[in-house]
Amino acid sequence: MEKGNQPIPNTLRLHRMTMGYTQRQVASLLGLHDSVPVSLWEKGALLPSTVNLIKLSLIYRTYPNELYSDIFNTFREELRVKEFEQFKTI
Repeated sequence: MEKGNQPIPNTLRLHRMTMGYTQRQVASLLGLHDSVPVSLWEKGALLPSTVNLIKLSLIYRTYPNELYSDIFNTFREELRVKEFEQFKTI
């Protein structure tokens, strides 16, 4: 999913700040030993696992696709094109 060295766009930091949490608090809620993964996710250096993405959406009281809207929109468009191509002959 990473595009070379480009960060993965997300709104994790915005949502965390809106909720008033520190990275350390979020890490603790997720059961992580330190806040390094949270920092890397917010910087777009890594993607959280599916389980952690769901947990983050619950912590931030939003939907997973709102945390990674660019990826969601890209996937949606790619799938719609494939669906059209696959089913246009039916």
